[in-house]
Parts: sequence; C-alpha cells; structure tokens
Amino acid sequence: MEKSKISIEVVNIVVSTNLEHDIPLEKMAAVLSNTEYNPEQFPGLVIRIKEPKTSALIFSSGKVVCTGARSIQKVEESIQKIIESLEKINIKITIKPVINIQNIVASGSIGMDLNLNVLAMKLDNTEYEPEQFPGLVFKLMEAKATFLLFSNGKVVCTGTKSEAEVHTALDKLVETLKKVMK
Repeated sequence: MEKSKISIEVVNIVVSTNLEHDIPLEKMAAVLSNTEYNPEQFPGLVIRIKEPKTSALIFSSGKVVCTGARSIQKVEESIQKIIESLEKINIKITIKPVINIQNIVASGSIGMDLNLNVLAMKLDNTEYEPEQFPGLVFKLMEAKATFLLFSNGKVVCTGTKSEAEVHTALDKLVETLKKVMK
C-alpha cells in the first residue's frame, strides 16, 4: 500500500450544541420557509441551510443537532445562520454556543483491491453479508472507529470525533490490513 494512494476526506460532521434559550418552534415554522415541523411525528424542527449545505434539528429547549458540514468552520457558519434566523422572530442568542462533535464521517481509498471474504475470516469484529450489501463492516476497537471496506479499496470511516482521529484510525486500519493480508 503506497502512502500516496491512501487518501481520506471528511464528508459529514455531526455536532450538538445548546443555544440556552427556549425556542418557539411553531413561530419559527410559520415565519421561515426553510423549515419543517410536524410535532405529532417528531418534537424537533428541521431547518435546511443552503450555504453551507447543512441541516439542523432544533428543539424547543434550545438544543440543536447540526449535520452535513464538512469542516468545523462550516459547522460554525451554520450555527451562526440559525442564530440569525432566530433574530427574525425576535429571539436574541447572546451566548457563543459550545459545539460538541458527536461523529465524523470520512471517505476515501487505501489504493488497493481488498479480498473481503478473506478479511471477514481473518479479522475480528467484522460483519459481511455480500448478498445484502457489498461492503464489509469492520469495527477497529483500538481506534474507536468503524470502517466500511469495499473490494475496490474504497473506505468509509465513522465514529471518530476529530479529523486527527480519522487519520489515526486510517493509519491503524492500513497497518491491520497489511498484517492480515500477508
């Protein structure tokens, strides 16, 4: 596995925050066109932000879960857009919300073909049902990350909480694969 052929990039960051202010979701849904609110089905309001392209769940308690950003800067821009939207209905958020990363999803390639049948037998903590899904699920315990591995060498990594953890997990994955594929 040549280092140059190994690449990974963040495709989604899921964060939570608290605006520390009660939010009138009905009013928000009535005034803002980029929202969906069906309290009979789900207690949160969905707001879709065009730029950066993200979605957030907003709860009446002021708690927010934001998804879709590809960088922390974009997460911060999205939260700021939510705060600006709230100002349109006279809700002033005076705190700087603390952003907690819940999960980072990254995808990339390790630059080589993988025999998933062999990996399913040789690795612990795997799930592989080729009739149902073409990827092998591999939980890499020491990196607290879960990988989807495909036979063409493409990978998806989830469960990490920082970009550094993504790269550490990918390095550990490559190291593990080199050991079992000898």
